[in-house]
Amino acid sequence: MKRREFITLLGGAAAWPLAARAQQPAMPVVGFLHPSSPDPFRPRAFRQGLKDAGFIEGENVAIEYRSADDQIDRLPALATELVQRRVAVIATGSPPAVFAAKAATTTIPIVFVVGEDPVRLGLVTSLARPGGNLTGINIFTSELAAKRLELLREVVPGATRIAVLVNPANATQTASALRGVEPAARAMGLQIQVLNASTNREIDAVFATLASERPDALFVSNDAFFVDRRVQLALLAVLHRVPAIYQDRLYAEVGGLISYGANIADAFRHVGVYTGRILKGAKPADLPVVQSSKFEFVINASTARMLGLTVPDKLLAAADEVIE
Repeated sequence: MKRREFITLLGGAAAWPLAARAQQPAMPVVGFLHPSSPDPFRPRAFRQGLKDAGFIEGENVAIEYRSADDQIDRLPALATELVQRRVAVIATGSPPAVFAAKAATTTIPIVFVVGEDPVRLGLVTSLARPGGNLTGINIFTSELAAKRLELLREVVPGATRIAVLVNPANATQTASALRGVEPAARAMGLQIQVLNASTNREIDAVFATLASERPDALFVSNDAFFVDRRVQLALLAVLHRVPAIYQDRLYAEVGGLISYGANIADAFRHVGVYTGRILKGAKPADLPVVQSSKFEFVINASTARMLGLTVPDKLLAAADEVIE
């Protein structure tokens, strides 16, 4: 072989891998939009769901994270950023983020977590056939309000006055919470007092009010801001000796008295799974909205003892977990 031909052959061989790499499809990018400050359990669960669907961050998928840091009015701009970034899918948690994403795009698929019927919220046309660019999971937060009140009264026999903590900055979630709590309380003959908090300082002020007015117990509504402040809420409830019930086991794990509801981390894992399926070609219009079917009841027995409460044996037996 002539020297010139040999050099040409080598040059072609070296160029071939570069050309092959250039022809590989670009790594898909998904957006993760959330209203509250970053808490690692949500993105961790979301990434696990993506992994279950065959996608690993940094290897075959990239994730753009956007958090409003509890400033709900920032969500529309953050959603627009993700749309301009041309992400393949937008994953969202809580109604404010979902509505912001929905307003920003009618074409990019959106996968959500909400606490009440997404048909009633106007997000999908039906659960079985969502029909647009949105699908996701309903964790039945508002529908379980009556059950939480029943459990609270069993742990605190004779309770008649219940304080209900809501986040006024999250109007949609607050309305949903009160829609569930108010009729259930009336049916049970309970008086409720609605207390508002949307900052750490306001949470402190709420517990100062509880200390002076002494309601029988506290019902903490489902809200991403409260989940991220769960340690503060649990500690203040113990400090002020206020029996409280929460929506997710995350509260009980850090000292909250009792929790009952769907597992939020599992919900975000499912959002990751659906996101992965969409990346593989599925259309959100054809992916049924998932409805949570398993609800966890967790009791923190150590907290009960600190509050001087005796949890009935039947509740201990019914609990999915008793934390000692």
